[in-house]
Amino acid sequence: MTTHHNRRMMNLGAFVHETGQHVAAWRHPDAYAESGTVFAQALDVARTAERGKFDLLFLADSAAISTHGSAESRGRMGKVVKFEPITVLSALAAVTTRLGLVATCTSTYNEPYTLARQFASLDQISGGRAGWNLVTSNNEAEAFNHGRDKHAAHADRYDRAAEFAEVVTGLWDSWDEDAFIRDKESGVYYDTEKLHVLNHQGRHFSVRGPLNVARSPQARPVLVQAGASDTGRDLAARLAELVFTAQTTFEQAREFYGDVVARLPRHGRSRQEMKILPGLYPVVGRTEAEAREKFEFLQSLIHPSVGLAVLEHTIGVANLSQYPLHGPVPDLADTNGPLSRQRLLLEAARRDKLTLWELCLLNAGPRGHLLSIGTPSQIADVMEHWFRNGAADGFNVMPAFLPGSLDDFVDMVIPELQRRGLFRTEYEGKTLRENLGLPKPVSRWARMPMVAE
Repeated sequence: MTTHHNRRMMNLGAFVHETGQHVAAWRHPDAYAESGTVFAQALDVARTAERGKFDLLFLADSAAISTHGSAESRGRMGKVVKFEPITVLSALAAVTTRLGLVATCTSTYNEPYTLARQFASLDQISGGRAGWNLVTSNNEAEAFNHGRDKHAAHADRYDRAAEFAEVVTGLWDSWDEDAFIRDKESGVYYDTEKLHVLNHQGRHFSVRGPLNVARSPQARPVLVQAGASDTGRDLAARLAELVFTAQTTFEQAREFYGDVVARLPRHGRSRQEMKILPGLYPVVGRTEAEAREKFEFLQSLIHPSVGLAVLEHTIGVANLSQYPLHGPVPDLADTNGPLSRQRLLLEAARRDKLTLWELCLLNAGPRGHLLSIGTPSQIADVMEHWFRNGAADGFNVMPAFLPGSLDDFVDMVIPELQRRGLFRTEYEGKTLRENLGLPKPVSRWARMPMVAE
């Protein structure tokens, strides 16, 4: 959240897939079907988000093509190719001025020094607008692209992620803000006492450092984390500055929000150091009937094989085609995939007595996030209720298809939020931290006690 004249205000992210959030988004007559290959389309989406005064553009990513489903279903997928996120965000940094730029990059199949260097560079290029979404990979196929014959276990992924983040943030503290003197007359370029060597030795990593990228205008990139399992919640409370969460009901969201906030003091953190943004899948119309028509049209574009394949990927369960499509959702054991999302969707299926196909339809757009269909006022009502009653500090808005669904939200919902005094009319700051209302982190070296000689 941000504040304006002492009023608490929402933070908003635009969470975008290549063609949109919906599994059949590319089939919409007005959709950017070539997203992921045409930079001009990515540029248009970013400019729309900045026109809407969004805090950040949040890129979804995966380092593998999903192998779930049949050959037929895979041939019908519209989100197969994508730009490498750091590359495209670096390009977008040059053509935007205030929009935050957040990329998803896995800790499971990366090295911390390389990732720290990439995001520190993006932060410099953008003038302090970068953020890293720390994930542990929910696509088991990524293992096969990184010299592994199977995906790491859930607990091991989170253990590695915690140490990975510790190394990355330590590397981001390599330089003090005033380390660089650059005095041509004296010939002194930097103060050697303001360069810090990490010398990390841990279970998963041995990284000496320092990083050869200077400290950024916002001190370091914003650390984002998404995960709702107990392990994920604790990792969020320990490290995350922005938490992206999936909740389908207000009660679930309020429980998650309260639980994660309550964990902060255990890790020596204050409430001001974290914002929690649930995902919101809005379908906006000038009337409720128009919104419902838009929703149903996209749903009608889902091929059954695609609906099943995407559900398999979302909950980490293979071979769902062995069950009757219009029969009840079977009892399924926990998997080594996206555990919290699996439990969330299966709980919804049991609660609402959904058939397997109905669960496919439910998953096709929101994928476990909040679905809101209606007029700008109706959608703003839902957002305001969650925001004012302890369930959210704002939302990650997930447009169904691009560019149309993002245009609808910016042109119709944003003005309604602004009219209610819930969202900014202009950017407050230049960096992502300033716009989010997050404090500038103090270097670990500045926090360390001085040792008397």
